[in-house]
Amino acid sequence: MNPAQDEALARLLTTLEVVHRAAVQLAYSWRRMVAEPIDRVWVEALQQRPELAERVEAFASRYGRMQDTLSEKLLPRWLSALAERPASLIENLNRAERLGVLASVEHWLEARKLRNRLVHEYLTDAAAFAADLRLALEYTGMLLATYNRLRADVADRLGCDPARLPPAIELPAGDIHSTDR
Repeated sequence: MNPAQDEALARLLTTLEVVHRAAVQLAYSWRRMVAEPIDRVWVEALQQRPELAERVEAFASRYGRMQDTLSEKLLPRWLSALAERPASLIENLNRAERLGVLASVEHWLEARKLRNRLVHEYLTDAAAFAADLRLALEYTGMLLATYNRLRADVADRLGCDPARLPPAIELPAGDIHSTDR
């Protein structure tokens, strides 16, 4: 590798570690949320149950952070390490899909819109917010699986020693959809 490729790989590995930490936190929040019977009544009760409201806030924040960091930092650095020029978000997502790291650009963009609704439309419509939370729980699997595929690609395509990589995230069997919806 030349110095520019070495630097690109080092930046990629640093960012992969950041995303791993975000993935661990998101998986933790997911496990705490998935046990809840999320519906309109449950959402309406958040006003009287601040501990649950705090759990929702943590999950929504971690979901958004994971999605943002994957798409806006990790994917461009991965493309740079592959000696490709990162481009716009949609072009990077399309390239990641073609290379097998992202299962579906369409679902990724849906998950991004969902992130915006979770943050900006919080509790304006209890039934809609409950549906969005349930969907975010499903899309969490896509985010975590994307991290795992990207991690594996760094080892395979870039020939990086797996010992240099943060661990894969274990997806609970039957709980988080490890591909896409």
